[in-house]
Amino acid sequence: MKTIILRTASNYMLPLLLVFSVFILLRGHYLPGGGFVGGLIASIAFVLHAFANGLGNTKDLIKIHPGFLMPAGLGLAFLSGMAPLFFAGKPFMTGLWYPNYVEVIGSLGSALFFDIGVYLVVLGVTLTIIFTISEST
Repeated sequence: MKTIILRTASNYMLPLLLVFSVFILLRGHYLPGGGFVGGLIASIAFVLHAFANGLGNTKDLIKIHPGFLMPAGLGLAFLSGMAPLFFAGKPFMTGLWYPNYVEVIGSLGSALFFDIGVYLVVLGVTLTIIFTISEST
């Protein structure tokens, strides 16, 4: 049963949870968090919205099929791991860091791009699984 309270709350919680997931993503390469946990929080936000407003409304909100996020995230994570080979002559997955401090993000490095790739993969996998299960019932 979809109550008006749940629908209203989910509409306010969706952007808050997405902003929180980005916060967790950005703090992950210094403190606990990162792409995996941030991706799970973002997928929880969309699942909550789907429970409250219906799967069709949530799919209209996302605009793209979540399955497209998986190869994009894998590609970004792979390229962030390959960057040291091409730009610094260092081994695969060696951290590269931009020398200047970037406001809000902190130190910009290849670890952040790897985490963004993981974020996209986790978001794509979890939403694909949940949406597929929801459509089959």
